[in-house]
Amino acid sequence: MKTLPIIEQHFHGGYGVDFNKADADDIVLLGEKLRQLGICGFFPTLVTDSVENTKNQISVIKKASEECPLILGIHLEGIFLNPEKKGIHNPEHFLDLTVDNYRKIEDDFIKIVTLAPELDNGLIDYLHEKKIKVQAGHCTGFGNVDGVTHTFNAMSPISHRGASTALSALINDSVYTEIIADGIHVSDDALKLFLKSKPQNKIILISDALPITYSHLKETVFADSKIFYDGEKATSKDGTIAGSTKLLPEIVKILGKKNLFNPKFIENTYTYHSIEPKGFIEWDDDYNIVNVSF
Repeated sequence: MKTLPIIEQHFHGGYGVDFNKADADDIVLLGEKLRQLGICGFFPTLVTDSVENTKNQISVIKKASEECPLILGIHLEGIFLNPEKKGIHNPEHFLDLTVDNYRKIEDDFIKIVTLAPELDNGLIDYLHEKKIKVQAGHCTGFGNVDGVTHTFNAMSPISHRGASTALSALINDSVYTEIIADGIHVSDDALKLFLKSKPQNKIILISDALPITYSHLKETVFADSKIFYDGEKATSKDGTIAGSTKLLPEIVKILGKKNLFNPKFIENTYTYHSIEPKGFIEWDDDYNIVNVSF
């Protein structure tokens, strides 16, 4: 079995490296470790933070990209979210969805923005003009978006009466939809519903991995909250799931064992971002990576 090298379009770090805190050298080293796993590209994802630190980390990531060609741009998952669906994010840093507020952190290296469409005040059109992918996430609405961020998580759920973000994500065939298939964030039944509802060429596997992933840490501070890892999942003190503790190659293996993996789920990320594939990953029958070439 062969398929394309993996692109991580939504993850916050790993091996103890946090994109909201790391320096450029740490990010470059992380890139080298990801490459060994068959990850040939990634969009460092910034969680909600102060304007000052967001701008600083954008500069840090851009600097790291000069030495690490795997960095494809920044995914901004923060600042423009709905407090009702904040998840682990700190709402003290949220800003209104206006062009003026976006210009406070604007940079041409931002390629994806997760936001709450129901709170939009002109920002979505501006981002589309800039050719930035707009994704609905941490929200209760939908609107004119290109994609949906970690479907089912931190959004209004499916209801048989009235619209919801999750329902809109399932029935809109033109919209790309992220899914965290780590066995923690989405139940098997919900995952099967998702896979039956969405066109196979609109599904994007993500890890949403935390900095604690593949590290020796059992607790850390992420998004201004203390996060605890019990060996299976990472949560805040109140039990809110903070993100995944697995990277995509491991998630592919989980799906493969359930007979739910489709190589399109990797290929779709290339199509979404108009990236030309270079190389391949080869798995054995148990979905262990046996060869990486790119």
